[in-house]
Amino acid sequence: MFREFMGLPLHPMLIHAVVVFVPLLALVSVAYVALPRFRSRLDWAAVALAVGAPVSAFFAKMSGEELKEVLIGRNYPPEGIAKIEEHQGYGELTLWWSLGLGVATILLVVLTSRRAQARSLPGWVKLVLSGIVVVLAGISVYYVYLTGDTGAKTVWEGIL
Repeated sequence: MFREFMGLPLHPMLIHAVVVFVPLLALVSVAYVALPRFRSRLDWAAVALAVGAPVSAFFAKMSGEELKEVLIGRNYPPEGIAKIEEHQGYGELTLWWSLGLGVATILLVVLTSRRAQARSLPGWVKLVLSGIVVVLAGISVYYVYLTGDTGAKTVWEGIL
């Protein structure tokens, strides 16, 4: 299912969604934390990205595993497979960190909504969750960078 689309490997196409959606989730979630007066305008985007970014990372991970199996079947050199496995490790971390960011962002949106404000939550809960969102945003972007960098080096190193 995640191997090809119209005869082309699916992985190079799907990774572009991760490169866009995970950093965009990080940006919107940090803006949601830092700009409370704009929360009512950002909440829908934060929730949509909180779902879409990890889903795109999952699809990229699954298609990457399929591509690795194809390369192994075609006797790709062991040093190339080692680079792919490093890239794969970063990709898995990208999935998990973006999933954590997505869950934390949704939780923050729910807890800061007008309905939640009717319930009296201690202020420190929102503050701690906001800090967690900011930290997870930074980590998620870092792993998108590492994943993309190792993937690009695996493909292009020695070619240009």
